[in-house]
Amino acid sequence: MKKTRELPDPHRYAVCAPEDMPIKEFYRGVFEEVYIFYHPFLKPITIDYDLFESESESDPYPGKNDIINNCDKVSWKQLLNISGIKNYKQLDIGLRTLITGLIGKYQNQEIANVIKEVCKEHKLITPIEGVFPDILMNSILSVIKNEGHDWIWVGDEFCTERKLVYIDDLIKENKEFLNEHLNYFTHDSKILLTTHWDSHFSMLCSDRATIDKIVKLCKLEGFYCDEHTQIYWSLFN
Repeated sequence: MKKTRELPDPHRYAVCAPEDMPIKEFYRGVFEEVYIFYHPFLKPITIDYDLFESESESDPYPGKNDIINNCDKVSWKQLLNISGIKNYKQLDIGLRTLITGLIGKYQNQEIANVIKEVCKEHKLITPIEGVFPDILMNSILSVIKNEGHDWIWVGDEFCTERKLVYIDDLIKENKEFLNEHLNYFTHDSKILLTTHWDSHFSMLCSDRATIDKIVKLCKLEGFYCDEHTQIYWSLFN
């Protein structure tokens, strides 16, 4: 009889926290703080809005630097202001509803429809779930580099595969941060940038001073996790 192969537990400094426990509990003893930052909406300025809906090889989805150079970011706070949606929790639930990422009793189709109509009216692009926000990545990586990290590890969802990459190369590269790369962590395991596959936010894990610096310099929008915050914070916190 063949023995069932079981993967070892992942290194906590290299992966996203699971959905069924408080985030800070998962990272206890590894990271002092965890900051959840929202993926902004996009407002195409000098690039064709329709490219973001294109699946054509001749008109591919814009690359990271195309987005940075040709789009404005629209914060969740701005979206609340123009939509009339009451708070961040409702917005998160609406975004999850749009991608059918919630079971029926937690969905809010009314909020989802408001998001859809507002984005159509103002020609905004909704954040993509489970993918790092292209428009923020170069600034975040630049600050991490300025903290003394020339290289960063890039790993898949469970970090069964990882690659050491020169940060300058990532910044120059003009392709999307594809969803098979969900974890970026420094060689000394002091900073983790991770995103959850079915969410419209990412997490920055490190000590308080480092996170404060990155949040301020990159103008990230979000909140620090408390002892009870879970991945589905909009439902249960």
